[in-house]
Amino acid sequence: MSVTESVVTVPAAVSICPMTEHDLLEVVEIEQQSGLSPWGWDAYHRELQSNDRGLMWVARLEPKLRTDKALAGYIVGRLVADELHINNMAVRNIYRRCGIATALLWRVLEAAKTSQAVRAFLEVRAGNAAAQALYENCGFCAVGRRRNYYSSPSEDALIMTAAVGGSA
Repeated sequence: MSVTESVVTVPAAVSICPMTEHDLLEVVEIEQQSGLSPWGWDAYHRELQSNDRGLMWVARLEPKLRTDKALAGYIVGRLVADELHINNMAVRNIYRRCGIATALLWRVLEAAKTSQAVRAFLEVRAGNAAAQALYENCGFCAVGRRRNYYSSPSEDALIMTAAVGGSA
C-alpha cells in the first residue's frame, strides 16, 4: 500500500488549509517551540511567494478551540521533478498525538500525488524516535544517514522515503 491510500481522519476541530502570509508569525513560533533547524519568517515568506512547486499547509483550529492562536501545526514540502521533499513539519506540543501531524503529512502527499510525484523524501533527527515512528506508520522507511546534518545540537539525520500513490 502506498502512503496516500490509507484513510486519515482529521480531528473535527481542525482543518488542513494552504498556508498564507498571515500564518507566518505563528508558523515561526511553532518552529521555534519545536526546536527545528530554523528557517525563519523570511524563508517561509520567500517560499510562499515563489509559486515554484512549493507545498505549504497549516492545521487551522476551529474558532471554538482558539485562544490567541489559530494554528496547531504546519508542513512545508517542495516538488522537484517527480519527487516530494518534505522540508519541515511541526505541531504545537499541546496538540501532539491527536492525528494532526498525520493529517498534515497525508495532505502534502495527496498534493504531491496530484502533481505526479512518485517518491517522497525527508530527513529526521536520528534521536527523534517519535517522529520516526510517525513516518514509519505512514509508510516511510529509513534508507540512509547524513552525518552531522543538524546543528544546535549536532546530530545525524536519517533519510526516509516512501512511495507516493502506489508508484515505486
